[in-house]
Amino acid sequence: MALGDAILACLTEHPMTGYELAKTFDSSIGFFWKTDHQQIYRELSRLRDRGYIQGREVVQTGKPNKLVYTLTAEGRAAFRNWAARPSVPASTKDDLLVRLYALGATDIAPLRADLMARLEHHRDRAERYDRILKKRFPDETASPADLGKLLNLRLGLRHERMVAEWCEEAITALSAISSPGNVQPLDPSPRENAG
Repeated sequence: MALGDAILACLTEHPMTGYELAKTFDSSIGFFWKTDHQQIYRELSRLRDRGYIQGREVVQTGKPNKLVYTLTAEGRAAFRNWAARPSVPASTKDDLLVRLYALGATDIAPLRADLMARLEHHRDRAERYDRILKKRFPDETASPADLGKLLNLRLGLRHERMVAEWCEEAITALSAISSPGNVQPLDPSPRENAG
């Protein structure tokens, strides 16, 4: 998926300014498609150049004018074409998992600290998903237009809870192998050499 496709997806809801798009990314699509505000503004220019969106200037009193972006017929067709293609499963690139893979050659203390930070991160995200779910879908049902949003929030909540649970498991396992009773000496003791 390209950033342009994600922007087109946002604009299927309603026309938005660049600022509103950036806020939408921060509070929804950004959970599963990361970008920054400057990238959004650059991509808006590219989408205009391709004829997928058009900008309408809205005159404001006491504030700078703003551009409100709307999908064009070409933009809707491009989005439908993209949405009809098979998806590609996400790939994982996580340096923490690589360090765990090489656990025997890694210091445990910084790894445990990293896992504890991850645990808090995923707990916080789970709480955020839960708050959004309760606020946006209090009866846990959605209109056909919002069903995808509800399903994404449920997946996000389950994922964050599962990763938090895994972090707890990993922290416990690392604590067990780093306790003094489980440390194996590198050099054999004199008693072992005597036998």
